[in-house]
Amino acid sequence: MKYSMHNPYSFRKLFPHIEDHITYLNHAAISPLSRSVTENVQKYLKNRSSTSIDNFKKLEEQFFTTKNKLARLLGTGTERIAFVDNTSNGLNILANGLQWKTGDRILLNTMEFPSNVYPFMNLKRHGVEIDFVEPHNHTIPLEKIIAAVTPRTRLISISHVQYLNGFLSDLEALGTFCRERGIIFSIDAIQSVGAVPLDVASMKIDFLATGSHKWLMAPEGAGFVYVTEEMQNRITQAYVGWASVSDYFERMHDYKLELDPTARRYENGVLNSAGIIGLGASLDVLLEIGVDTIREHILDLTDHFITQLEERDIAYITPADRSERSGIVSFKPADADALLQVMSDRKVHTAVRGDCVRVSPHFYNTIEEIDTLLDCIDECVHAEKV
Repeated sequence: MKYSMHNPYSFRKLFPHIEDHITYLNHAAISPLSRSVTENVQKYLKNRSSTSIDNFKKLEEQFFTTKNKLARLLGTGTERIAFVDNTSNGLNILANGLQWKTGDRILLNTMEFPSNVYPFMNLKRHGVEIDFVEPHNHTIPLEKIIAAVTPRTRLISISHVQYLNGFLSDLEALGTFCRERGIIFSIDAIQSVGAVPLDVASMKIDFLATGSHKWLMAPEGAGFVYVTEEMQNRITQAYVGWASVSDYFERMHDYKLELDPTARRYENGVLNSAGIIGLGASLDVLLEIGVDTIREHILDLTDHFITQLEERDIAYITPADRSERSGIVSFKPADADALLQVMSDRKVHTAVRGDCVRVSPHFYNTIEEIDTLLDCIDECVHAEKV
């Protein structure tokens, strides 16, 4: 069935929470599962419990199909993608697979979620030093990153979208800078993939890791990594398992540790089958709409919200420029506790991060839902004046 993203109402029947009059604007934390996802997962669970209990070969086909959808999303081939359980463990493949020398430096920034910090901080045991770029006006300007690079900088890792305020990095410019200087370019994409277009080739990304439960709208534990062939050849795999080798099912007892030539080598054993099947179902909807269309719709929603915040003289820390913004708007209410109570009463779901309320709509959300949140804000303001 074809949908038009110009009419988000076409998608609302996919989400049962809407029938419960829930306004869900918290996709940067975790997304609701669509009927398509739950039906496919339930079908898998039914088969596993009765008709197709031992369905390993069938699952391999389904895994490949889901990888093919991810490859379309990133502009790459299936052989460059491996399933992992989460972003942290994905980034650890890179962090613990490279040969580090004392004095090597890694460049991060102080806006990052810890998933994109701790795997690299853990390398201090090898004598690796971490440099942090400080934000400017809640953004991370390219010139500040470039200025922080030293002759010993071996790797730059950055979130495509920052979780605190939705700042969107210019990956093409940063990737070109890294490629020209031989610096490894690593991306945490959990706040972008599914909501912001990604082209790993034009962005010159060497390694990317992400989870599945945010903008991809899939079950938890079905994340993945992307790695270039060149970067894969530089990684000494720290952990291997029975499924890391080529033709692993047919050669279980030859005990030859010959790693698969594709990124599948990082899938060491049994995978989260239900999660990956759910991810595949969610990707069908995202690809049908198109991520370019999804991004434009989300930006239209957040444009409206930011305009209304400005009219109410409410401070926000999200870039106003569409080119630096994704699907997140974080603002500072006068009384966050009071606002949270009003939102709870009206079944409006957002998140609190620091001293901000974070709002993150997706492709099926509407202007009316943004206005419902604004009504909550106005109710709090009115109560303060009484």
